[in-house]
Amino acid sequence: MNRFAGLRLLAPYLRPHRGRVALALLSLIVAAGTVLAFGACLRALIDRGFAEGKPAVLDYALASMLAVAGVLAIASGARFYLVSWLGERVVGDLRRDLFAHVIRLGPAWFEIKRSGDVMSRISSDAQLIEQVIGSSASVALRNTLMCIGGIAMLVITNPKLAALVLAVVPVVVAPIIIFGRKVRALSRAAQARIADMVSDGAETLDGIRTVQAFAQEGRAAGHFGEATELAFTAAVRRITRRAIMTTLVIFIVFAAVGFLLWIGGLDVLAGRITAGDLSAFVFYAVLVASSGGAISETIGDLQRASGAAERLSELRAEQPVILESPTPKTLQQPVKGTVAFEQVSFRYPTRPDALALERFDLSVASGETVAIVGPSGAGKTTVFNLLLRFYDPEAGTIRLDGVDIRDLRLADLRRQFAIVPQEPMLFTATVADNIRYGRPEASDAEVRAAAQAASALGFVEALPQGFATHLGARGVRLSGGQRQRIAIARALLCDPAVLLLDEATSALDAESELAVQQALDALMHKRTTLVIAHRLATVQKADRIAVVDAGRVVDVGTHAELARRGGLYARLAELQFNLSAAAS
Repeated sequence: MNRFAGLRLLAPYLRPHRGRVALALLSLIVAAGTVLAFGACLRALIDRGFAEGKPAVLDYALASMLAVAGVLAIASGARFYLVSWLGERVVGDLRRDLFAHVIRLGPAWFEIKRSGDVMSRISSDAQLIEQVIGSSASVALRNTLMCIGGIAMLVITNPKLAALVLAVVPVVVAPIIIFGRKVRALSRAAQARIADMVSDGAETLDGIRTVQAFAQEGRAAGHFGEATELAFTAAVRRITRRAIMTTLVIFIVFAAVGFLLWIGGLDVLAGRITAGDLSAFVFYAVLVASSGGAISETIGDLQRASGAAERLSELRAEQPVILESPTPKTLQQPVKGTVAFEQVSFRYPTRPDALALERFDLSVASGETVAIVGPSGAGKTTVFNLLLRFYDPEAGTIRLDGVDIRDLRLADLRRQFAIVPQEPMLFTATVADNIRYGRPEASDAEVRAAAQAASALGFVEALPQGFATHLGARGVRLSGGQRQRIAIARALLCDPAVLLLDEATSALDAESELAVQQALDALMHKRTTLVIAHRLATVQKADRIAVVDAGRVVDVGTHAELARRGGLYARLAELQFNLSAAAS
């Protein structure tokens, strides 16, 4: 049974539907029983109808067979509907729970996992499980019942021939056990190759503009072709093993049936059994043989699904790195938005040898605008990642309104922030849906006001359906500056206590940047704002500027103070402004 241990994943999902499971089993048992009843009808038809020449018995046998056929049809139809419903329902619930679990695992987990592989498990692997519940499992159980019932009827009909049948069983079971274990391992490997193929393809399609811009379509197609071939090769290995197993089982079973027919024929000729007995015995023997062959087929499906279930179990067993406090605290209302980093040190899980922040100290007062500047890799974006608890520091404390953010519920914490990243993410939805992403309950009027404040209303109203226009995957129908303004409108609509701007105006032209900056200036007076900027001209109006280098705050002051003091900020400012002057 260890070969099917992975299928234990399904038990919690089947339990709420015990009634339908019971009805499906009842239908299955009735269907199997009616098939077995055909043998008795066949015996009566031959021995009493043909041999005795009684038309009334013949009529009765025919009526009995028609009645049995009717019961079989109804039971089979009910079984098909019930198991198909269960398969779809269970897999739907499983996919929902797995996706809900995965999206709570946090960015650290996705640094080492590919989203394409995850979606392959949730889609392809779950589809195998649906096939098992909706087909293979019931087929296997039905054939098992018919095989057991057929053997019982063989013993009742002719114990001598039944003993010969039972002698063949170990010979039939042996290849199933020997090859089955290997089929299961190969099934798991095949699913892993399919996941790689899906992941490679999804990554290429996500970056299609880059692929085409560098004229790498042929190379990308070649890589996907190689992944496809690897998946094909793994599948062929699985199919080959399963084909050998099926061939051996079917040959042994039907060769045994032929041998039994020969022995039974000799007994009929000798008068030891009747023709009806032999006909019924042959019917049951063929039933046992076909059931055994079907079981060998479905065992491969069950093992394949078991491998898929193990992969899904591994996914469900992944634990979030960011854990919520069992006794969360609440923020005093209204939230002021004071932020404090106290001796914070942090390393990214994928770069354990490099400190992203080292004894980082920074305090931001309520309503204050603080710009964070520094060279690339200094740790600026890491500040935002830690504030939002995408990661936890290995040392030090981060506080919001004096409360350690690890003591807050994640939803409560993140509700206090709105971020405008350097590369905004837009979803395959309408303009309005993208703007109200952080506040799904926002009214159309509020969405429109946010778009106007972000200097986005003009181009949105010029779109074919205005706010109802679908933006396509990742907002491909908009320019970079337009996508940025939609992201700013999304942040404004959330009305956060703390606004996080990661080079929020970098993709805008000069005219749009001025309009958006004016809107942001008005908002910054009302709330705490942290601004990451590579272009120093965008942060000169900040209340304070924190200069970060190698993960530490090396200087803090206004633009004028930092420029007078010299140091890193003065060098960066001189370099940028001189370059700007030269360019103009």
